[in-house]
Amino acid sequence: MAAKLMCAVRYSGYGGGAAGLEGQHDEVPVPCPAKDEVLVKLEAASLNPVDWKIQEGVLRPLFPRKFPHIPVVDVAGEVVEVGSGVRDFKAGDKVVSILGTFNGEINGGGLAEYFVAKESLTVSRPAGVSAAECAALPLAGLTAHQALTQVAGINLDGTGPWKSILITAASGGVGHYAVQLAKLGNTHVTATCGARNIDFVKSLGADEVLDYNKTPDGAALKSPSGRKYDAVIHCATGIPWSTFEPNLSTNGKVIDITPNFGSMVTFAVKKLTFCKKQLVPLLINSKRENLECLVGLVKEGKLKTVIDSIYPLSKAEDAWAKSIHGHATGKIIFEP
Repeated sequence: MAAKLMCAVRYSGYGGGAAGLEGQHDEVPVPCPAKDEVLVKLEAASLNPVDWKIQEGVLRPLFPRKFPHIPVVDVAGEVVEVGSGVRDFKAGDKVVSILGTFNGEINGGGLAEYFVAKESLTVSRPAGVSAAECAALPLAGLTAHQALTQVAGINLDGTGPWKSILITAASGGVGHYAVQLAKLGNTHVTATCGARNIDFVKSLGADEVLDYNKTPDGAALKSPSGRKYDAVIHCATGIPWSTFEPNLSTNGKVIDITPNFGSMVTFAVKKLTFCKKQLVPLLINSKRENLECLVGLVKEGKLKTVIDSIYPLSKAEDAWAKSIHGHATGKIIFEP
């Protein structure tokens, strides 16, 4: 019997940007779930900058493991088949998944009509929460959650010591979740964004918002109220340590969610010299219980997903281009 086919968006090699997806809308076999996997019909997927950065080759030669590659790791849909070892899900269940752990495995596969996901990285989607809302959560939400709770030491129930937090690029995917999650803790939040998004970021709960382009305080990351930062959730790029350092409290940390070679060198130097002020490269470790926490907060109305735009799979290259150009407010979503 011939294998059942599905439509998938792929790229055939490193580089090419959005143009690398053009002409790559192919019919491929529907994947079969392994013992510990579920096969899911896609209802929504979301794009993260790491998706096109992998295409650019930032993780070569580790990922992708082979070409052609179906990108995207944040997905939501309906289970159609389960592996023999799966116990928590059955056909018909609505779920949200992340297709990789990011501490050793990035599978991708989200830009297709069907995908397979590990049971251990899949959670139920509650009634009343849309597929798009949930598909936006995994990587961006987990990044913000890990940075705030595990590195910055913030309790999301509002307990614990008071902390002053700076969040850069607060209108983006990770940033808009980070502002909301931080405000669930005992915090004062200063955030940066462009002028057009100041009111939006204030609406998320930020106590102070800096225009990083057009004001001296914004360029210098100085809190208007004169506060020093106990932690910085650094979601932007191109800001040197020398800009952060004078704004940190005695034991302040800059948590870099997109570490590069320069940030790794700064991290090592600060560690070796026993500096109290630290730069911490964040290496995301996807955990099911943390994703369950985020989905629960959405259901309770304590966390919201802001959707910038929705594209059909047939227009995947347009979404790719928008993300590369950095003009999204919130999350970019794909639907079949």
